[in-house]
Amino acid sequence: MKRKINNENDRKWKARKTRTALSVARSPRARVVVYRSAKHIYAQLVDADGKTLGSVSSRSKAVVDGGSTGNVEAAKKVGAALAALARQHQVEEAVFNRNGFLYHGRVKALADAAREAGLQI
Repeated sequence: MKRKINNENDRKWKARKTRTALSVARSPRARVVVYRSAKHIYAQLVDADGKTLGSVSSRSKAVVDGGSTGNVEAAKKVGAALAALARQHQVEEAVFNRNGFLYHGRVKALADAAREAGLQI
């Protein structure tokens, strides 16, 4: 039995998350899964079998270099690091799972930076 979500914003986010997950699950390619919090942004590279190949986040000191972690510049650095991780695992094409988050701001910056670094999303 599904639990009723009383908060309207949570209900909408859950609906978007489910809708994008269903469309991404049909693809035979690897997935880039993004999670955005108030202070950080996280990205995972998952192969077609559902095995996580690696993850990158703005919490890593090697990625952000002590700067701010909750802005567009940090998301760009995470996107570039994710593309480098994909190259290490010989992944050239991936589908982008925005995980219910709207495609603008930090989520869009991460995807654009990964594309500029050579990952086809």
